[in-house]
Amino acid sequence: MRNPAMPPAMAEAGLSPLEAFGARIEAGARQGDAPNARLVAAMLSVTGHMQAVLDELRPDLDELRALVGFLTEVGYFTDSRRQEWVLLADALGLSAAIEDINAPRPQGATPNTPAGPFYRADAPDVPLGGSLCLDGKGESLRVTGQVRALAGTPLAGARVEVWHANDQGLYENQEPDQQPEFNLRGKLAADPQGRFAFHTIRPAGYALPGDGPVAMLLTRLGLSLDRPAHLHFRVSAPGYQTLTTQIFDRADPAIGRDAVFGVKPELLAEFRAHPSKDGARTHSLDLNLVLCPLDKRDSGPVGGA
Repeated sequence: MRNPAMPPAMAEAGLSPLEAFGARIEAGARQGDAPNARLVAAMLSVTGHMQAVLDELRPDLDELRALVGFLTEVGYFTDSRRQEWVLLADALGLSAAIEDINAPRPQGATPNTPAGPFYRADAPDVPLGGSLCLDGKGESLRVTGQVRALAGTPLAGARVEVWHANDQGLYENQEPDQQPEFNLRGKLAADPQGRFAFHTIRPAGYALPGDGPVAMLLTRLGLSLDRPAHLHFRVSAPGYQTLTTQIFDRADPAIGRDAVFGVKPELLAEFRAHPSKDGARTHSLDLNLVLCPLDKRDSGPVGGA
């Protein structure tokens, strides 16, 4: 055991630089210089794992420069309309893994998923039965559903936030010069039976943005950039955990290779096609969204494309 009174140069003798960094963190924590115990524990864990990676892979300086360059590029691609850091967390499976840890759902409850970088808290209110589509483009989709408690009780007045991509797989805030603001997004209040309904268009699946460092990394690893078609929901009610989830088109060919690990069996739904007199295809979707009592920490939007 190291003597805390020993001069730093002697206390760090024989340690690698990463180990010495960890030793300094420990020394600072003992002296009360690092009051955040969670941060201390996290950094000690990170440095320990980094040392293990160095011992195993023995990277050279060019590889270190490549890593720093990649992280720098992620920063350059992040702005008010694009969150490449969130995309990186999603593509690594980190966002989905943290949701699984922090927002577990018992059997019968709708699973949580990351909200994604395209969520907007300022979406407008939409009346029940109203339309989210502001540009009239795409095949019509009528969505009906009910918000219920895990015990089966309808949740009157539950707040239902919805957003999704258009029929080209693009969100409104990805192309602000081509789609009306707030296109394909809105907030509804469920009726006394917890039911809600709205009109929109059938979304298309899409690939993660292919022009950035995250896409380049996935491509070099031989991984898919595809996301199956889906609708995002964020549902809240007093006394219940907020549900952030995605409902997927089970017929989408990318269901088995979602690039951000959001697909779960309970979230697959049928987007039913219906014939129409004028030849235009229409679709319908009916679903139940089941919330858990607020007996644990609440869940808010984290990650997700």
